[in-house]
Amino acid sequence: MTTKTYRIGQIVPSSNVTMETEIPAMLAARQLIKPERFVFHSARMRMKHVTKEELAAMDGQSDRCALELSDARVDVLGYACLVAIMSMGPGYHRESRSRLESVTAANGAPAPVITSAGALVEALEVMKAKRIAVVAPYMKPLTKLVIDYIEAEGVEVVTHKALEISDNLKVAEHDPARLPGIVAGLDTSNVDAIVLSACVQMPSLASVAKVEALTGKPTLTAAIATTYMMLKALDLEPVAPGAGALLSGAY
Repeated sequence: MTTKTYRIGQIVPSSNVTMETEIPAMLAARQLIKPERFVFHSARMRMKHVTKEELAAMDGQSDRCALELSDARVDVLGYACLVAIMSMGPGYHRESRSRLESVTAANGAPAPVITSAGALVEALEVMKAKRIAVVAPYMKPLTKLVIDYIEAEGVEVVTHKALEISDNLKVAEHDPARLPGIVAGLDTSNVDAIVLSACVQMPSLASVAKVEALTGKPTLTAAIATTYMMLKALDLEPVAPGAGALLSGAY
Protein backbone atom coordinates (compact mmCIF):
# COMPACT_ATOMS: atom_id res chain seq x y z
CA MET A 1 0.00 0.00 0.00
CA THR A 2 1.35 3.42 -0.97
CA THR A 3 1.61 5.87 1.92
CA LYS A 4 -0.17 9.12 1.07
CA THR A 5 1.91 12.29 1.11
CA TYR A 6 0.14 15.56 1.83
CA ARG A 7 1.35 18.95 0.61
CA ILE A 8 1.15 21.59 3.33
CA GLY A 9 1.13 25.17 2.02
CA GLN A 10 1.98 28.06 4.32
CA ILE A 11 1.38 31.76 3.75
CA VAL A 12 4.14 33.28 5.86
CA PRO A 13 5.27 36.80 6.81
CA SER A 14 8.64 37.41 5.16
CA SER A 15 10.34 37.76 8.55
CA ASN A 16 8.73 34.66 10.08
CA VAL A 17 11.23 31.88 10.77
CA THR A 18 9.23 29.81 13.29
CA MET A 19 6.11 28.53 11.53
CA GLU A 20 8.24 26.59 9.05
CA THR A 21 10.03 24.86 11.93
CA GLU A 22 7.29 24.21 14.52
CA ILE A 23 4.55 22.88 12.24
CA PRO A 24 6.95 20.51 10.40
CA ALA A 25 8.30 19.41 13.80
CA MET A 26 4.83 18.46 15.00
CA LEU A 27 3.96 16.64 11.80
CA ALA A 28 7.36 14.90 11.79
CA ALA A 29 6.62 13.65 15.31
CA ARG A 30 3.24 12.43 14.07
CA GLN A 31 4.98 10.44 11.33
CA LEU A 32 6.55 8.28 14.07
CA ILE A 33 3.11 6.95 15.04
CA LYS A 34 0.98 7.37 11.90
CA PRO A 35 1.52 6.36 8.26
CA GLU A 36 0.84 9.69 6.52
CA ARG A 37 3.72 11.82 5.26
CA PHE A 38 3.93 15.58 4.75
CA VAL A 39 5.91 17.99 2.60
CA PHE A 40 5.95 21.77 3.05
CA HIS A 41 5.73 24.71 0.67
CA SER A 42 5.67 28.41 1.54
CA ALA A 43 4.90 31.77 -0.02
CA ARG A 44 5.90 34.99 1.70
CA MET A 45 4.27 38.37 2.41
CA ARG A 46 6.55 41.32 3.23
CA MET A 47 6.51 42.34 6.91
CA LYS A 48 9.35 43.32 9.27
CA HIS A 49 7.74 45.17 12.17
CA VAL A 50 4.59 44.07 13.96
CA THR A 51 2.57 47.28 13.59
CA LYS A 52 -1.06 47.64 12.54
CA GLU A 53 -0.01 49.45 9.36
CA GLU A 54 2.53 46.83 8.25
CA LEU A 55 0.13 44.02 9.12
CA ALA A 56 -2.67 45.51 7.01
CA ALA A 57 -0.30 45.99 4.04
CA MET A 58 0.95 42.44 4.47
CA ASP A 59 -2.55 40.95 4.57
CA GLY A 60 -3.17 42.51 1.16
CA GLN A 61 -0.50 40.17 -0.25
CA SER A 62 -2.18 36.99 1.01
CA ASP A 63 -4.26 36.52 -2.15
CA ARG A 64 -1.08 36.37 -4.26
CA CYS A 65 0.43 33.83 -1.88
CA ALA A 66 -2.68 31.63 -1.97
CA LEU A 67 -2.62 31.74 -5.77
CA GLU A 68 1.07 30.80 -5.91
CA LEU A 69 0.63 27.89 -3.50
CA SER A 70 -2.41 26.62 -5.37
CA ASP A 71 -0.16 26.36 -8.45
CA ALA A 72 1.64 23.63 -6.46
CA ARG A 73 -1.69 21.89 -5.81
CA VAL A 74 -1.25 21.93 -2.04
CA ASP A 75 -3.79 19.96 0.01
CA VAL A 76 -4.25 22.60 2.71
CA LEU A 77 -3.10 26.19 3.25
CA GLY A 78 -2.12 27.75 6.57
CA TYR A 79 -2.16 31.53 6.96
CA ALA A 80 0.71 31.92 9.41
CA CYS A 81 0.11 35.26 11.11
CA LEU A 82 -2.44 35.47 13.91
CA VAL A 83 -2.18 39.17 14.68
CA ALA A 84 -2.50 40.22 11.02
CA ILE A 85 -5.95 38.68 10.99
CA MET A 86 -6.99 39.75 14.48
CA SER A 87 -5.89 43.37 13.94
CA MET A 88 -8.37 43.64 11.03
CA GLY A 89 -11.36 43.43 13.38
CA PRO A 90 -13.58 40.78 15.01
CA GLY A 91 -14.43 37.74 12.90
CA TYR A 92 -12.05 38.64 10.07
CA HIS A 93 -10.66 35.07 9.93
CA ARG A 94 -13.92 33.96 8.31
CA GLU A 95 -13.69 36.65 5.62
CA SER A 96 -10.01 35.91 4.98
CA ARG A 97 -10.58 32.16 4.74
CA SER A 98 -13.52 32.57 2.35
CA ARG A 99 -11.60 34.96 0.10
CA LEU A 100 -8.44 32.85 -0.05
CA GLU A 101 -10.40 29.64 -0.68
CA SER A 102 -12.13 31.37 -3.60
CA VAL A 103 -8.69 32.29 -4.99
CA THR A 104 -7.55 28.66 -4.93
CA ALA A 105 -10.84 27.45 -6.39
CA ALA A 106 -10.66 29.98 -9.23
CA ASN A 107 -7.21 28.59 -10.04
CA GLY A 108 -8.67 25.10 -10.39
CA ALA A 109 -6.94 23.88 -7.22
CA PRO A 110 -9.42 24.27 -4.36
CA ALA A 111 -7.86 23.80 -0.93
CA PRO A 112 -9.08 24.46 2.61
CA VAL A 113 -7.50 27.51 4.25
CA ILE A 114 -6.65 27.50 7.96
CA THR A 115 -5.78 30.88 9.47
CA SER A 116 -3.83 30.68 12.70
CA ALA A 117 -6.29 33.22 14.16
CA GLY A 118 -9.31 31.13 13.26
CA ALA A 119 -7.55 27.95 14.34
CA LEU A 120 -6.89 29.34 17.82
CA VAL A 121 -10.47 30.42 18.54
CA GLU A 122 -11.84 27.20 17.02
CA ALA A 123 -9.42 25.09 19.08
CA LEU A 124 -10.52 26.86 22.27
CA GLU A 125 -14.10 25.92 21.36
CA VAL A 126 -13.04 22.28 20.83
CA MET A 127 -11.39 22.33 24.26
CA LYS A 128 -14.49 23.97 25.80
CA ALA A 129 -12.19 26.67 27.19
CA LYS A 130 -14.23 29.70 28.22
CA ARG A 131 -11.63 31.36 30.49
CA ILE A 132 -8.02 31.53 29.38
CA ALA A 133 -4.60 33.00 30.09
CA VAL A 134 -2.66 34.43 27.13
CA VAL A 135 1.02 35.18 26.53
CA ALA A 136 1.71 37.38 23.49
CA PRO A 137 4.90 39.03 22.21
CA TYR A 138 3.10 42.09 20.86
CA MET A 139 3.07 45.69 21.99
CA LYS A 140 0.20 46.47 24.37
CA PRO A 141 -2.17 48.09 21.80
CA LEU A 142 -1.91 45.08 19.46
CA THR A 143 -2.25 42.70 22.40
CA LYS A 144 -5.50 44.47 23.29
CA LEU A 145 -6.76 43.90 19.73
CA VAL A 146 -5.97 40.19 20.10
CA ILE A 147 -7.77 40.00 23.45
CA ASP A 148 -10.79 41.87 22.05
CA TYR A 149 -10.88 39.50 19.07
CA ILE A 150 -10.80 36.38 21.25
CA GLU A 151 -13.42 37.79 23.61
CA ALA A 152 -15.69 38.63 20.65
CA GLU A 153 -15.68 34.87 20.02
CA GLY A 154 -17.08 34.24 23.50
CA VAL A 155 -13.87 33.42 25.39
CA GLU A 156 -12.80 35.51 28.40
CA VAL A 157 -9.12 36.41 28.68
CA VAL A 158 -8.77 36.34 32.46
CA THR A 159 -5.08 37.20 32.59
CA HIS A 160 -2.38 37.97 30.04
CA LYS A 161 1.19 39.09 29.49
CA ALA A 162 2.30 41.32 26.60
CA LEU A 163 6.06 41.04 26.03
CA GLU A 164 6.17 44.23 23.92
CA ILE A 165 8.52 43.10 21.14
CA SER A 166 7.83 44.98 17.88
CA ASP A 167 10.67 43.67 15.68
CA ASN A 168 9.39 40.40 14.23
CA LEU A 169 12.85 38.80 14.08
CA LYS A 170 13.34 39.66 17.76
CA VAL A 171 10.07 37.82 18.47
CA ALA A 172 11.62 34.70 16.93
CA GLU A 173 14.69 35.11 19.16
CA HIS A 174 12.64 35.02 22.38
CA ASP A 175 13.86 32.02 24.37
CA PRO A 176 10.98 29.52 24.87
CA ALA A 177 12.66 28.44 28.12
CA ARG A 178 11.52 31.77 29.58
CA LEU A 179 7.83 31.02 29.01
CA PRO A 180 7.21 28.79 32.06
CA GLY A 181 8.50 31.58 34.32
CA ILE A 182 6.29 34.12 32.56
CA VAL A 183 3.25 31.88 33.05
CA ALA A 184 4.22 31.40 36.71
CA GLY A 185 3.81 35.16 37.11
CA LEU A 186 0.16 34.95 36.04
CA ASP A 187 -2.77 33.76 38.15
CA THR A 188 -3.95 30.73 36.18
CA SER A 189 -5.91 29.13 39.01
CA ASN A 190 -9.30 29.86 37.44
CA VAL A 191 -8.58 29.40 33.73
CA ASP A 192 -9.63 26.49 31.55
CA ALA A 193 -6.57 26.66 29.28
CA ILE A 194 -3.34 28.56 28.69
CA VAL A 195 -2.42 30.06 25.33
CA LEU A 196 1.35 29.95 25.69
CA SER A 197 1.96 31.84 22.46
CA ALA A 198 -0.76 33.83 20.72
CA CYS A 199 1.74 34.21 17.89
CA VAL A 200 3.16 31.75 15.38
CA GLN A 201 6.51 33.57 15.31
CA MET A 202 7.30 33.26 19.04
CA PRO A 203 8.86 29.81 19.65
CA SER A 204 6.92 27.91 22.29
CA LEU A 205 6.61 24.22 21.38
CA ALA A 206 9.56 23.20 23.56
CA SER A 207 7.88 24.56 26.70
CA VAL A 208 4.29 23.36 26.29
CA ALA A 209 4.72 20.08 28.24
CA LYS A 210 6.54 21.87 31.07
CA VAL A 211 3.81 24.50 31.41
CA GLU A 212 1.13 21.79 31.46
CA ALA A 213 3.06 19.95 34.18
CA LEU A 214 3.61 23.10 36.24
CA THR A 215 0.04 24.42 36.02
CA GLY A 216 -2.07 21.31 35.53
CA LYS A 217 -3.86 23.21 32.74
CA PRO A 218 -4.16 22.21 29.07
CA THR A 219 -1.75 24.43 27.16
CA LEU A 220 -1.81 25.30 23.48
CA THR A 221 -0.23 27.74 21.06
CA ALA A 222 -1.32 29.31 17.78
CA ALA A 223 0.96 26.88 15.93
CA ILE A 224 -0.47 23.83 17.76
CA ALA A 225 -4.02 25.01 17.01
CA THR A 226 -3.11 25.51 13.34
CA THR A 227 -1.64 22.00 13.13
CA TYR A 228 -4.76 20.53 14.76
CA MET A 229 -7.09 22.30 12.31
CA MET A 230 -4.92 21.40 9.30
CA LEU A 231 -5.14 17.72 10.24
CA LYS A 232 -8.90 18.00 10.71
CA ALA A 233 -9.22 19.68 7.30
CA LEU A 234 -7.28 16.78 5.76
CA ASP A 235 -9.62 14.32 7.54
CA LEU A 236 -6.68 12.89 9.50
CA GLU A 237 -6.57 12.04 13.19
CA PRO A 238 -5.37 15.22 14.95
CA VAL A 239 -2.58 13.76 17.04
CA ALA A 240 1.12 14.56 17.44
CA PRO A 241 3.37 13.44 20.30
CA GLY A 242 4.84 16.16 22.51
CA ALA A 243 2.51 18.92 21.36
CA GLY A 244 0.30 19.31 24.42
CA ALA A 245 -3.25 18.35 25.29
CA LEU A 246 -4.88 19.48 22.04
CA LEU A 247 -2.83 17.05 19.91
CA SER A 248 -2.76 14.29 22.52
CA GLY A 249 -5.77 12.51 21.07
CA ALA A 250 -8.05 13.68 23.90
CA TYR A 251 -9.95 15.91 21.46
